[in-house]
Amino acid sequence: MKLKNKKSRNIIGIIQSCLIFALVILVIFMMIQINRLQGTARVINYAGLVRGATQREVKLEITGSQNDELIKYLDDILSGLKYQDGNYDLVKLQDKEYQDKLQVQIDYWNKIKKEIEAVRSNGYENTDIVNMSETYFKLADDTVSAAENYSEKIATKIRTIELLSALDMLCLVILIIVQTIMAMKMARQNKLLEQRAYTDARTGLPNRSACKEILNNNEIISSPTACIIFDLNNLKFINDTMGHSAGDRLIVKFAGLLRRVFPEKDFVGRYGGDEFMVVIYDTDKAEVDEILKCLCLEKDKLNNTGNELQIDYACGWAISEDYKESTLQILFDSADSYMYENKQLCKKQNQ
Repeated sequence: MKLKNKKSRNIIGIIQSCLIFALVILVIFMMIQINRLQGTARVINYAGLVRGATQREVKLEITGSQNDELIKYLDDILSGLKYQDGNYDLVKLQDKEYQDKLQVQIDYWNKIKKEIEAVRSNGYENTDIVNMSETYFKLADDTVSAAENYSEKIATKIRTIELLSALDMLCLVILIIVQTIMAMKMARQNKLLEQRAYTDARTGLPNRSACKEILNNNEIISSPTACIIFDLNNLKFINDTMGHSAGDRLIVKFAGLLRRVFPEKDFVGRYGGDEFMVVIYDTDKAEVDEILKCLCLEKDKLNNTGNELQIDYACGWAISEDYKESTLQILFDSADSYMYENKQLCKKQNQ
């Protein structure tokens, strides 16, 4: 199971890295396309301006109003569109269809300029300036359309990149959710394993490891605390006469009795075999005596029900207020010693 989970995490990690790398590439491509698109609108605007300004220049020449400044203005714009130079901050569109149409337009503009010279020398009636103007208008219109098509292609690419980026981010979010769920599941499994590691399988109480962990706390006890050790007196006899399954039932029965009698806030654990450990927090001697009396009464009630598994135990306890400085280990050792004395006393009384 651990190997399977580790393999799943590795696969998710690889996919996540690939998605992040793909997202970075998409962002770079988007920035490139946006940079290309930024100057396209200005190019379309000036390409359309050339179309209209050329018609105006032709009309002026027909009416005998020469305007060399307008011709130079149109030359500068066309040069800027072709070579990205001049004073109009125009960019060169990286599109073959647009560049081909622009070159045809520029070549035809050079023919129109020669025709304008003929108009000035011979009069427009003796030239083909009007028809050439109409043809040029169509060529300029084709150039504008090519620029618009290029702009639309870039916009389509950007929309596609946006869609792919959104899909990429969605996959990343899904992976993060999956990782979170897996982490939560693993945390629950680890918690369950930890609980199992510190829980006695037979009684459900904290086991010897849990008891040892509490006892390994070497801090000086600051609030009144008592430690009680219990030992079942008749477990060996029941095991020998009635079998180990009966002994196991006796252990479970006594564990349930302890857990019912002692408050929920207090620690009740199986220290091992027939020994149990109880730690009562924020208590005093009077309360300990009262709880032990209650335990004895509950034990007698169980034994008087006619059950063949009779509970009999020895116990010893110690409380921190009897010591200047004490740890739980000190209380445990004292309680264990008192329990042993009590057990010996019980044996003498039963002889």
